[in-house]
Amino acid sequence: MLPIVLDASTLRIVLVGEGEAALRRLELLDAAGAAHVEVYSEAPEAGFAARAGMRLKGSRPSSEALKAAQLVLIAGLDESEAASLAEAARKAGRLVNTEDVKALCDFHVPSMVRQGDLLLTISTGGKSPGLARRLRRYVEGLFGPEWAARLRDLAQRRDEWRADGLEMSEIGRRTDAYIDEKGWLP
Repeated sequence: MLPIVLDASTLRIVLVGEGEAALRRLELLDAAGAAHVEVYSEAPEAGFAARAGMRLKGSRPSSEALKAAQLVLIAGLDESEAASLAEAARKAGRLVNTEDVKALCDFHVPSMVRQGDLLLTISTGGKSPGLARRLRRYVEGLFGPEWAARLRDLAQRRDEWRADGLEMSEIGRRTDAYIDEKGWLP
């Protein structure tokens, strides 16, 4: 596995799905700041349809919609339909994630803790989502909502240090010293 973090605000994303699984994926995309999302669902539940709003485009994407996307997320479909959609998206040269079907995934969505811009991820390479969820709950207890403000504070200081012309190694040293001074980490 190659861990990367994608800027969802710049990507064209297609979400195809039904039920709670599709709603979870849409919530994930919204939390990540995804700006260009098209949602496809044959029978969207009221909460899912409300969250999707104007992004809800119909029951299933056309081949043109798949070609226009950069990422395709599939959730809550039976494996046969998911496999067909994943194959069509791959033929269009798109990366595909099919929730809980490792064989139909080009990438995995890790378990994550998000506190503002702080993003901590946990992955088992799809081998044990249960372990990833358990570790996420543990890490959430270590990094609560206060870390969003802490990161903003550190970012402001970093900007100031860079404006002062400091080298990256000195900025790193000052970051460590500031974290120690504040007692944020053991």
